[in-house]
Formats: sequence, structure tokens, C-alpha cells
Amino acid sequence: MTQYQVTSLAQGLPATVPFVGPEAQERAFNKRFDARIGANENVFGPSPQVAKAISDFALQAWKYGDPEFFDLRHAIAEHHDVAPEHIMVGEGIDGLFGYLVRLFVGLGDKVVTSAGAYPTFNFHVAGYGGELVAVPYRDDHEDPEALIDAANVHQPKLVYIANPDNPMGTWWDAGTIEAMIERVPDKSLLVLDEAYGEFAPTGVLPGIDPSDTRVLRFRTFSKAYGLAGIRVGYAIGEPTLINEFNKIRNHFGVGCVAQVACLAALADQKYLDEVITRVADARERLYQIASANGLSALPSATNFVAIDCGHDGDFAVGVLKRLIEQGIFVRMPGIAPLNRCIRVSVGQPQDLDLFAEALPKALTAAPV
Repeated sequence: MTQYQVTSLAQGLPATVPFVGPEAQERAFNKRFDARIGANENVFGPSPQVAKAISDFALQAWKYGDPEFFDLRHAIAEHHDVAPEHIMVGEGIDGLFGYLVRLFVGLGDKVVTSAGAYPTFNFHVAGYGGELVAVPYRDDHEDPEALIDAANVHQPKLVYIANPDNPMGTWWDAGTIEAMIERVPDKSLLVLDEAYGEFAPTGVLPGIDPSDTRVLRFRTFSKAYGLAGIRVGYAIGEPTLINEFNKIRNHFGVGCVAQVACLAALADQKYLDEVITRVADARERLYQIASANGLSALPSATNFVAIDCGHDGDFAVGVLKRLIEQGIFVRMPGIAPLNRCIRVSVGQPQDLDLFAEALPKALTAAPV
């Protein structure tokens, strides 16, 4: 029998994924969730124009997608008032993170992030042998000052921050992020994850300076545009840096149907505005549900709300498990003190009705 040989790095990594999907949990329980409000998916879905574009183009799915993303890059560039050479498209932000880490991180290279921040980024860093340096959150926010202080000490290749943040939903204003960019060490690159940017209030997202070599910004069609099943994201940055992706990316990684869907999504900004309003209304409902149960909810600039369960992480795990047993799929942060919370994605009114019914039962049943 032929003996395969993976790398020594791969041999030392756990065979795991950053998230256990709801489908895996449904298989384990042998039943479907009644409310799928745990993965920060946009339950309001894509624009009807997007659905029509996908349907109209379906019979052309035999084609590979344009490997240069010509039309999509130009449309994204026009949307952000930059030139197309400032845009790189990829298989969601997660896929672009994989390429970014491959470009920058080798064995032992340091990367600074926050303890408890988006784990898929960390997953890629570990996969290429990088060394993560994590700083704690401050008052349920990622801490820009601590991140930059750590960067000055460790001189990392990359410094990661999400604004608005996942998993807490908190945010910093544009001025704070701009001040952070000004302090990035000379040989470091700020990775600014703006996956939830469309949901953010005015004054959160900095103006785009596409010539700035100190920062690379990431956006997605998975959240506000309702296309998580399509998996398309993009980076905005200085052209020479953007062109580096062409050296190592999967040039046919974004299919033709996906590109057409994203073009249609960008063209229907009226529908996007409607979704943002519906998300804001659903967030208010989640705040009300938390308050009705004597709990506090963190103000959120995303399509989810972190609800403080009032005790430690063990209690929050108990609440989460008992919600799942009642058919309500939610998630929670993985690191203390963030893990005193459960994280609930906004849902349709019927989803939130089910959550409102299940939460007091879960709080009562969870061991303190």
C-alpha cells in the first residue's frame, strides 16, 4: 500500500474546522432546526433581481467564470469610486484570507489579532505555520491601541481587526480606525475586515484611500447582499498589493453564475436599503427579547446581537445547548469573557417568535 506523506506542519494540526455547521448539528440530532439564527446569514435573502439573474444564467453554468472578473471588478470599483486595479475578487472573505496569509505568512511569522476574534482568519495563519499574538478585547470591543502596541513589539506581517466586529457586533468610529492606520508599523499590513460594513451606522467606515499601502480592506456579498451560498468577497487596496494575489489565487475559483449574481446585487441598491432597514428592526426585537428576560444585549452594528446571559461561559453554554434542544440554532463566542454571551442572528418574525418562546425555558434549565 502506498504511504502518503503530508507535511510535518499538517501532521501537527488538528483535523477541525472553525465552525460546526447547523447541518452537522441537525444530523447529530436527527431533526431540522426550527429557527436557523446562528450563522449570521441574511435570512431576508438576495434581491429578486439577483434571483432572476441566477435563473436566467443557469443554463450557461457549463462555462467557467471570467478569471479576471472584468465586469464584476469594474462594477465594484464604480460602486466604491475607485479604479478596477484596486479590486481583487475571491471566494468570499474566507478564501481571500487564505490567499493573503499564503502571500505573507511563513513558518514562525507573527500575526497580531484579538483573542476571540474571527477564527477563520486564525485557521489560515495556523495552516501556514504562522504564530498568532492575541490581545484581549476591551469592554467587548477589539482594542485598536492594544493591537498596535502589540504590533510595535512583535513586528508582525499582518494585524487583523474587524469593524464592525464579529462575534460581539461592536464597532469603532472611522476616526479611531484612521488613527490606527496611521500607527501601523512600517513592515506590517492592517487587515481591515468590513464584512458587516453595510449594516454599520454613518461614520463607522473610513473613507477609502485605495493608494494606502498600510491597509487592505475586505468586503463580502455574503451578508447584507444575502449571497452566503454564492461565496464571493473582494479586497480593496493599492494596485501593486492587489496584483500579488494573481500570483497564487485560484483563477477560476468564482464561477460565472456567482459573478452574474453579484453584478445584479450591486445594481439593486434599493433592495439593499430595504434589507438594512429590516435588519435594524429585527435587532430591536432581539434587544426587546433580551430585556424581557432580564438580560442585556450589546448594541450591534451587524445582523446579529450578542446577548449577555448574566453569568459565566459555562452558564452560556448551558443556555445555548437548551436552545438547540428546542430547535433554535444559535452560536456563542469561544473565549472568556466574551463567552458569557450567546450570539443570535437576526431572523424572520417567526424565527424570533420561536426564540422568544425558547429563551426563558433555556435560562431556567441551564445549570448555574
